[in-house]
Amino acid sequence: MGLVVLNQPGGRIESGEAPEQAVMREVLEETGCAIACDDMIGVYLWIQPQTRQQFLRIVYAATFVSCDQSLPFDDSILSRKWLTRAELEARRKNMRSPAVLRCIEDFDNGRRESDKLFAGMLPLQNNVHRVLARADLV
Repeated sequence: MGLVVLNQPGGRIESGEAPEQAVMREVLEETGCAIACDDMIGVYLWIQPQTRQQFLRIVYAATFVSCDQSLPFDDSILSRKWLTRAELEARRKNMRSPAVLRCIEDFDNGRRESDKLFAGMLPLQNNVHRVLARADLV
């Protein structure tokens, strides 16, 4: 097992999936919890300093629907945690990336993106350059 870090659920957008559908699927797969997507918070790009690997995040606020405690986690997920903002701040050094807290800060500060942000860009896999142009560098 590698380094244990805190992160928000995330993953890939499957072929033919809208970003909101991918968010709901990934949260269910990684936590066993069902959510409904609300407003988009933002699009973020973080470049890992050592490897230069790029991580693009499309982040939505969500409403909790339910959680099935019997569903198994993905192999790379050790547990699901609900943390307060203060608890997250105290664990800043254990975050997978600075984007984890940046997204939460933007949510708390009222940032919301228009539903039209991706107008004419679906499927996103065919328009990565356009999505990257809209991303905030973290």
